[in-house]
Amino acid sequence: MIEHEGIHHVSLIVSDLEHAKAFYEDVLGLRQIERPPFDFPGAWYAIGEHGQQLHLIVHNGETARTRGIDTRDGHFAIRVRDYDRTISWLKHRKIEYKANPDSITGFAQIFIMDPDHNIIELNARS
Repeated sequence: MIEHEGIHHVSLIVSDLEHAKAFYEDVLGLRQIERPPFDFPGAWYAIGEHGQQLHLIVHNGETARTRGIDTRDGHFAIRVRDYDRTISWLKHRKIEYKANPDSITGFAQIFIMDPDHNIIELNARS
């Protein structure tokens, strides 16, 4: 049997690295970390304090969905400390979101999209 230690990283395809970096740094507040010298552009970010990472990879082909936020579509989730403060921040930054404060999951959820329409769930303890 495989013994899991946790998720190491999630990789997302982006089309405009500088635009994506601005979103992940300025909106989500992620900290960029060192990335090996691959022969293609990208950026790596630390998430939280337990070694999880987000990897952005530039891809020249089709990268994203064409419709709006669909909470049942593929996504990754980041746990946030304060649901209300996160909503306030998203409003301040004029970021479209779908909020589900009373989710049957037992934790409050907020869904957003990055500039390439990758869906991100931000969730908080209820």
